[in-house]
Amino acid sequence: MVFSSLFFLYLFLPLNLVVYYFAKTIKAKNIVMLTFSMVFYAWGEPIYVLLLLFMALCDWLLSLYIEKQAPHTIKAKLGLALMVLVNLGLLGFFKYGAFLLDNIGIVTGRDLGTLNIILPIGISFYTFQLMSYVIDVYRGDVPAQKKFWMLLLYVSLFHQCIAGPIVRYKDVCVELAERRVTAQDIADGIWRFCFGLAKKAILANACGNIADKLLVSGDALSESAVLALWIGVLAYSLQIYLDFSAYSDMAIGMGRMIGIHYLENFDYPYISRSVTEFWRRWHISLGSFFRDYVYIPLGGNRKGKLRTYFNLFVVWFLTGLWHGASWNFVLWGLYFFVFILLEKLFLQRILSKDRIVSHIYLVIIVYFGWILFKFDNMKDIFTVLGGMFGLNGNAFTNFETTTILSSNIFILIFCIVVSTPAIRKIGGLIRYTYMDKKAVSWIYNIGRIAIPLILLLLSTAALVGDSYNPFLYFQF
Repeated sequence: MVFSSLFFLYLFLPLNLVVYYFAKTIKAKNIVMLTFSMVFYAWGEPIYVLLLLFMALCDWLLSLYIEKQAPHTIKAKLGLALMVLVNLGLLGFFKYGAFLLDNIGIVTGRDLGTLNIILPIGISFYTFQLMSYVIDVYRGDVPAQKKFWMLLLYVSLFHQCIAGPIVRYKDVCVELAERRVTAQDIADGIWRFCFGLAKKAILANACGNIADKLLVSGDALSESAVLALWIGVLAYSLQIYLDFSAYSDMAIGMGRMIGIHYLENFDYPYISRSVTEFWRRWHISLGSFFRDYVYIPLGGNRKGKLRTYFNLFVVWFLTGLWHGASWNFVLWGLYFFVFILLEKLFLQRILSKDRIVSHIYLVIIVYFGWILFKFDNMKDIFTVLGGMFGLNGNAFTNFETTTILSSNIFILIFCIVVSTPAIRKIGGLIRYTYMDKKAVSWIYNIGRIAIPLILLLLSTAALVGDSYNPFLYFQF
């Protein structure tokens, strides 16, 4: 079940909210959310809900054990090490087992067979949430949750369990225990959810269709026109941002509807002026996880330059590997590591002198980086890179490419605009400049009600009969 399905929009979510608001106490409301979350997860993978329950139970017991020990003692550290072993062991088996077996077979030259394992949905997200919780208990940042079902509620909330953002227990523990929902929360939540839905159903899906038509797979890729490859990569770049940020928008919106305030996960990353800044704006919850639980514990930048560079290498190797069990993801992570390292060494001083040049630099680096992300074998990657510069003997354009571009040029331009804060800034300027005028204030208040409804109807129309409706980050 995905947020942009008609079943979710018109049955699951409305039913969840109705039952939730009829529940009288916060305990009853939490039981409602836990029940719906379990149903939501089991809807797609009824067997793997047992894995989620097992991991949550292990981490709950270990957190209670760690809290009983004196801080930073051997026993507490053993509990923490066991938590890491259990969580990363299960994540490694289900997500990376087949990848590791294949690579061992290649290195040794022996046929070790294959592991036919279905990847549990959202395992990378809820594993990191559970790990952050136990680590924070070990550090003394939060008390251990005494009720197992409350910890299970935290990690399984259907808003964010499947594809993030990676929510830390310490950021929501107070609201899980006690919260009030205001009319403003509900209004803001509906607005944010409908905006994210439209971003996904109308814009991201449109870009995905363009990318799939132009970035064909297999031998036909070498015959793709130059313009087809450039536009295809552009469409994919827009799709992956709009798709993932839309999911975060909807998760944040649904959280607001029940009084839970999830932190922002995207901050218009494509307007950045360096790779370092881009990663402060892109998938913020993942970046902050690696910063706080990997980079800083390794020493951060406190142990000299060489150690800092090594720590960055580890973080970006893991960032790439987190996204998928394939070498192209590892290369994608290390690709960004190289530019972050260059920026730290000397490039940032040059980029800081010119805003336009630095932004062009960032766009180019990220644009070509998505090629590594999109294609899972080196042959296709080199074919695309060569074809973009006509090195495959391919034509500059053809009838199909020209037709697709002319039919979708305005949607691509609009998607580019939506990927910037331009619309938000224009709206804010109008609001704060003219809100003292009665007519403008009246139109603005009407728009706050009408626009979400219009976006919902347009999104529904886009989803009806449309079989192309994936969430890219489900695979992670």
